[in-house]
Amino acid sequence: MEDPLPEQMRTAASALLAALDDPARDRAAHRFDDEAARRWIEYRPRPRPGVCLADLDRAGRKAAHRLLATALSPPAYAQAMAIVSLEEVLDRAEGWRRGRHSGDYWVAVFGDPARDDAWAWRLEGHHLSVNMTVVADQVSPAPIFLGANPATVRYAGRPVSRPLGVEEDLARALLDAMGPAGRAAAIVGDEAPGDIISATRPRVDGPLEPLGVPADRLGPTGRALLDQLVALYLDRLPPELAIREARRLDPGRLHFAWAGPTVPGRRHYYRVQGDDLLIEYDNTTDDGNHAHTVLRRPASDFGTDVLATHHAESHHPESHHPTP
Repeated sequence: MEDPLPEQMRTAASALLAALDDPARDRAAHRFDDEAARRWIEYRPRPRPGVCLADLDRAGRKAAHRLLATALSPPAYAQAMAIVSLEEVLDRAEGWRRGRHSGDYWVAVFGDPARDDAWAWRLEGHHLSVNMTVVADQVSPAPIFLGANPATVRYAGRPVSRPLGVEEDLARALLDAMGPAGRAAAIVGDEAPGDIISATRPRVDGPLEPLGVPADRLGPTGRALLDQLVALYLDRLPPELAIREARRLDPGRLHFAWAGPTVPGRRHYYRVQGDDLLIEYDNTTDDGNHAHTVLRRPASDFGTDVLATHHAESHHPESHHPTP
């Protein structure tokens, strides 16, 4: 029988640290209370905390991938690997000028996975950021960012690479199913924003306005497609986590918003919000071929939920009264 997910992560993170030499381990290992390094999301090609996979030997890189695989379902892991490989495609398209490299992804571990009740890890680089916090027997997932540039590579008009295609197609199907009144409520702007609105902020405060169309104003097909869209993002997680996250939601309180033209190939954006849920998608270039997607939990990102519960249980033990 497979180990519970927290133990899988502990085992994989411990194996990663053991596979590194001392200099690499020093770059990978951080204190859990280093909030600036731990509460971090950066999906642009910039320096970040951790050790770069390009600097590791084969065993170290494989250990990092095995750790990443504990956090993602098989389809999401395949998306992540396609995103990593696009660095070489993008570098070629740019004439090799920027020196992009498919090894330019960093892994960081916060705390000691073998000994600490509370610890965390992240694997991140251009267009990929996967953050997991583990407290006792609970895993808190998010933020999870997946992007793609180019979003689509075509041959004779047919896509040969489109790692985030379902994320776009389901949202368009939802728009089509709404009817004119629903679309009028859902479309909150004629132009898409320049990026996802949550950007690289370590905290997202409150819902993003305007909310768009509420789920209870959609017909049966629209409701079903909205549920499928949310499930698509939650199913980036391993099944036990996806099920738990779905149970936290009230489907009737979801809202969907779209900005930009509805014609494919133009800049566009959408978001879904619910109880402690924020999903954002955008396609930011003039030809609509550079996608960003993120799954966030505004009140619980970076383990805020499980850490609060752990803190409360640690500092408020049940009273014990002597037997008379």
